[in-house]
Amino acid sequence: MKIVSLVPSITEALFDLGLTENEVIGRTKFCIHPQDKIKNVSVIGGTKNINIEKIKALQPDLILANKEENVKDQVEALMSDFKVTVTNVETIEDNYYLLKNLGKLLGKEERAQLFNLKIYEILNQAKLETPVKAAYLIWKNPYMTIGSDTFIHRILSEIGFENIFKDKTRYPQITTEDLADAEVIMLSSEPFPFKEKHIEELQAFYPDKKIMIVDGEAFSWYGTHIAKCENYFKELLAEIHLMQQS
Repeated sequence: MKIVSLVPSITEALFDLGLTENEVIGRTKFCIHPQDKIKNVSVIGGTKNINIEKIKALQPDLILANKEENVKDQVEALMSDFKVTVTNVETIEDNYYLLKNLGKLLGKEERAQLFNLKIYEILNQAKLETPVKAAYLIWKNPYMTIGSDTFIHRILSEIGFENIFKDKTRYPQITTEDLADAEVIMLSSEPFPFKEKHIEELQAFYPDKKIMIVDGEAFSWYGTHIAKCENYFKELLAEIHLMQQS
């Protein structure tokens, strides 16, 4: 089966489940994992600006898209010529079924189940004893955060953080003043590439708060990625635990 993936985390999952570049024949420029394997796969544009002609030239048997990451009109344009599966992953359960269904489709059920078990094991082990109020920022100018109907929110909740914007939905715009209730402010490494200078800007406003850069992939890449984040979550929670003690 020849597959074009329009979703970075799904591209990673396909290779993790055992496919090769002979089967994954197209990807977006944001599909960066696994590095050694994606380099030989044709790039068909970005997640939001797909090159439909390039995809047509590849003649895939299946195109994998995502409701949130891809543009509806572009995906629908592909549906007239190709079999397209549109995924939608907002919860840990959604992620479980994404991997289960991919495993079934590709004849890799056992491998998919191992990844699912590992993800549940990690999320069950990595937990703060006392919930910590957190704000998770994904964008600057304007600042944007995450509401309760997002995958990032679910991961935060699973490991013991309380999202102070849980009464919001999707990706609301906020102001610096809106962060007052947070005990920790997380600046995600993606989609906006937050750096140390952005910590300093917020620290000037909130000198007593814990403000940190976090790995955006660990929180937002569904599929198999969380299965590789065990050490990252342990280190993150250890840092938060130290903050609680001080």
